[in-house]
Amino acid sequence: MKLDDRDIKILNHLLTDARQSARQLAHRLGVSTVTMISRMKKLEENKIIKGYSVRLDHELLGYDITALIEIKTRKGTMLEIENEIAKQDNVIAVYDITGDADIVVIAKFKNTNSLSSFVKKLLEITNVENTVTHIVLNTIKEDERLL
Repeated sequence: MKLDDRDIKILNHLLTDARQSARQLAHRLGVSTVTMISRMKKLEENKIIKGYSVRLDHELLGYDITALIEIKTRKGTMLEIENEIAKQDNVIAVYDITGDADIVVIAKFKNTNSLSSFVKKLLEITNVENTVTHIVLNTIKEDERLL
């Protein structure tokens, strides 16, 4: 699907406030509600919009520690390891990467004990060779909104 300027404007407005109705969004962009519903439905059908969610302040919820964990695996086992890790509630992202490690996990923790426990459980997963953990000291920007 090729996006036009109006699609980009729709996405930008939804990234700012996904709670607004199609009617409100149509009014803001100067199109009919039917047109807006049609465009939003097309964006959803083409998986450009995967869902609607809320952005949380993790620190206010007690998740003061953000860790980036590099994982080295044995050949041919990466996907099953990634899928197992991705099931954890505190995991924000799991990436295949290039370089010395095979996987990078970004996760949030309430304290160092929960981080330590998480890393130890990673090392118990069959075919995980080793991990390297980086703790975020300061967050300058953390926002998955791209447009």
